[in-house]
Amino acid sequence: MTEPKTRQTGSSIEAFYARIKDDEVRQDCRVIADIMKKATKAPPKMWGSSIVGFGTRTVRYANGREAEWMMTAFSPRKQNIVLYLSSAFPERDALLKALGRHSCGKGCVYVKRLSDVHLPTLKKLVAASVKHTSKS
Repeated sequence: MTEPKTRQTGSSIEAFYARIKDDEVRQDCRVIADIMKKATKAPPKMWGSSIVGFGTRTVRYANGREAEWMMTAFSPRKQNIVLYLSSAFPERDALLKALGRHSCGKGCVYVKRLSDVHLPTLKKLVAASVKHTSKS
């Protein structure tokens, strides 16, 4: 069985932030990190080369295989900052509706800048996602 490509590394979070060229995106990432750290009560860890994850949980696949995975995470990409959140919890749709400018994938929320979203709603969204993830 192959090892997952995305796994926790010992890479420096500060070195990762230093590689982000856009000052506003770098600052947004620090704010998101603070939100996720408070929600998980866990320090940031690098997962792969470009994902900042918080907390861990065991994921069980249909075939019985288990893997360690982050509870929540983000990654600054070329077009957006990707927020890795739970895709199924009761408050999700209402919180996303109140969030502001964003788009979604199944387990991802994409934001261009934090100035495009309602920060108190983002905090609630992350906290609800973490709460749901820790129960599953």
